[in-house]
Amino acid sequence: MADFNLEALSLKDLRQLQKDLAKAISTYEDRQKAEARAKLDAIAKEMGYSLADLIGVEAKTTRAPAVAKYRHPENAALTWSGRGRRPQWFADHINAGKNLRELAV
Repeated sequence: MADFNLEALSLKDLRQLQKDLAKAISTYEDRQKAEARAKLDAIAKEMGYSLADLIGVEAKTTRAPAVAKYRHPENAALTWSGRGRRPQWFADHINAGKNLRELAV
């Protein structure tokens, strides 16, 4: 292990050393987890299973793209599915007291 004289380092150098150490620790843990996962996966395959079968984790499914439910009254290219944050044009329309059905696709 390298022998450091921490007393001789400037504050800037100490903070950089702190960042470098945090990054090294994080990547070390990630590498160790990946290695353990690979070993477990190999053992499971040896026995004729997948790791997901053994631990009861289902494969991640992707969510289908949402269908547009609302369209901007003046610019048909702007749509919103009703999921997530409301677009400003939608909020402006509703705040103006107009009917939601006017925007329905």
